[in-house]
Amino acid sequence: MVDTFEQYGMGDLAFTRESNLGTQVEAMYAGATSFLRRRYSRDLTDVDVAVIGVPFDLATSNRPGARFGPRAVRAASAQLSWARPWPWRHDPFISLNVIDYGDCVFDPGLPQNFVEDVCRWYQPILAADVIPLTIGGDHFVTYPILKSLAGKHGPISLIHFDAHCDTWPDKKGRIDHGTMFYHAANEGIVDAKHSVQLGMRTVNEHDLGYTVLDALWLHSHGVDKAIEQIRTTVADRPCYITFDIDFLDPSCAPGTGTPVCGGFDTITAIKLLHGLQGLNLIGCDVVEVAPPYDHAEITALAGATMATNLVCLLASRQKI
Repeated sequence: MVDTFEQYGMGDLAFTRESNLGTQVEAMYAGATSFLRRRYSRDLTDVDVAVIGVPFDLATSNRPGARFGPRAVRAASAQLSWARPWPWRHDPFISLNVIDYGDCVFDPGLPQNFVEDVCRWYQPILAADVIPLTIGGDHFVTYPILKSLAGKHGPISLIHFDAHCDTWPDKKGRIDHGTMFYHAANEGIVDAKHSVQLGMRTVNEHDLGYTVLDALWLHSHGVDKAIEQIRTTVADRPCYITFDIDFLDPSCAPGTGTPVCGGFDTITAIKLLHGLQGLNLIGCDVVEVAPPYDHAEITALAGATMATNLVCLLASRQKI
């Protein structure tokens, strides 16, 4: 007879696991819901990746609710944490020391301080040479993260999965989840000439120099051509992947603030991420999961799946 504790451990692995490495089994429906059952910790010693939630949705232009995204994605990730992620051939937690750093703290009553608050929160993480994997929050959260990373690495190549370009012209200093990559390009935070946007299903006549592979292009040319274009454009430059969950079609991700029809299924997204192994990835995020509009945790599970694939990408970064 198998001992219960041998089979399932002591439970609440977010607090009780003895090592940050390895994969252990815990009941999917029970226990503290850290991301993929990783240990909650603020100790960055020897850590490779820190998962950070940024529960902010004050920049939305349609439906709010993405502030609940980090909690929902963590909860959904419990059912992905018991074995090696598919379709990857390696368990990322054998080679990566990954912690759940908890949620970024900011004052929602002072949104004008949000960028500064996030930059301050990420400073010790970057100073310790730890790679941030962020769970949003609306898409504006990516802007201060990129700003922090650019302070360390210089202009960053952006790989942007989305239904929206998020490059509409805007006044400097405005907080808006549809304009932050306009500001990032103009401020030299992002190197637009060596950045790629995928999946766009909205109109913007000005690309600001970004390589835009819109939904029609991607549906027509397919995954392999897209991967080839990304690799050519980004090459070995420091790059950041931002995955807006509305890249997926609303049939696959209904729980988001600004859904747009004509998107992609989850297997297409998994194939695209799987094909980006070996890039010089310095950070990544999954954003715009809004649980109030979700059904049966479809969107939260999709967000957790994309974030899990990003962890595997970070592990492949060390292998290649």
